[in-house]
Amino acid sequence: MANETNCSFQRVDFLMRYLEPAIYIPIFLVGLILNVVALIVFCIFLRKWTESTIYMTSLALMDLLLLFPLPFKMHSTNHRWSSNLKPLCSFLESLYFVGIYGSIYTIMFIAVDRCVAICHPFKAKQLRSPKVALWTCAAVWVFVLTAMSSTIYRFREANTTDFHCFHGFSEKSWSPPLIICLQVFGFLIPALVVVYCSAQTIWVLQQSGQRSPQSQACVKIIYSSLSAFLLPFTPSHLGILLQFLVHQKIIQDCGHKTRISLFIQIAMCLSNITCCLDALCYYFIAHEVRSTKHTFRMSISHRRATVSTSEV
Repeated sequence: MANETNCSFQRVDFLMRYLEPAIYIPIFLVGLILNVVALIVFCIFLRKWTESTIYMTSLALMDLLLLFPLPFKMHSTNHRWSSNLKPLCSFLESLYFVGIYGSIYTIMFIAVDRCVAICHPFKAKQLRSPKVALWTCAAVWVFVLTAMSSTIYRFREANTTDFHCFHGFSEKSWSPPLIICLQVFGFLIPALVVVYCSAQTIWVLQQSGQRSPQSQACVKIIYSSLSAFLLPFTPSHLGILLQFLVHQKIIQDCGHKTRISLFIQIAMCLSNITCCLDALCYYFIAHEVRSTKHTFRMSISHRRATVSTSEV
């Protein structure tokens, strides 16, 4: 076993000095272009606001909120910040985490909305509306802003002088209650909801007896959305859990700690690719809306035919 004092992370820091810009720069440029174009399309060219366009507009704003701090995050990797920049650092860190968890919850409600639309077409008219979507997105914004603003200033020690922003968080930020809440409410519950709603929707589409191109396209979109959620966020939250075990001194071996340090940094970098993967939803949204309407009609007619047959 190696003590904390003689466990060196210099090789990890040296590798991330070159790897982080190689990951962040393409994500920043591609994500910025795609999300700005999406907002222009949603806000200017689309005349009618639907549930899907409202959710996607909110998701694009969350993605831009996540992208904005990335240049500062790249700068802070190789440069130390003075103590008078701590308020700016806390502000940027809060924007970053609001963007991440706001995206997670927005994607969760998109999956719920899609599930209601396809699995419960009769109830959908009462449960779904642009007003409900707007209030849901507003609630997500209030929730993540409140949650982050109440915890973000615990990330940095009060007596910190020169520091790396987005790095070297205080021990308070790794407290068990905070990490448990982050893992359970920030990822685990939304992930279970997304997986359940996606599985239910795919099952209904495949069991409906309709093998139309629209239904098959909708299934592919759901699989794409599920992958775009799980691939970026699962490794990063696994890395947070492992790093938490390091801070709790459950994992003490130096080799394990250096590998975990490298894993969490790469996973956090790659999690930002969600800004680009969400673009799949933007470009398929018009097709999904048409598929959903088609599914409504086919499901209703199929159920009516079933009821008529059973009555006979």
